[in-house]
Amino acid sequence: MSDQKAQQQQQIQLRIDEQRMKVTYANTIRTTTTPDEVVLDFGMNMPMPGPDGQPAILFDVGSRVVLNWRGAKRLAISLGQVIRQFEAQNGEIPLGPAQGSPAPAPKIAD
Repeated sequence: MSDQKAQQQQQIQLRIDEQRMKVTYANTIRTTTTPDEVVLDFGMNMPMPGPDGQPAILFDVGSRVVLNWRGAKRLAISLGQVIRQFEAQNGEIPLGPAQGSPAPAPKIAD
């Protein structure tokens, strides 16, 4: 029984290899799903004139990340924890329009 308990408490060292890592900035994300996966497209929303002269937005996708549902849930939990910590130290992050009064923002569940 003590061998089993020692194996459960064994720590594994995690080493992160960043040699091939690419860093990109994204100001927006598009999410699509299948029964097996969650697809996250990260990119830039860039205002531009449309063909009729009306304002339009070009979504330039820079990176696509495909996760299975378990990985997506772990990502959601991790992001929720990080955002709650940030907001506890710095105040709520507004999600409303940048130039006008903030619209009601969705809350991250505890």
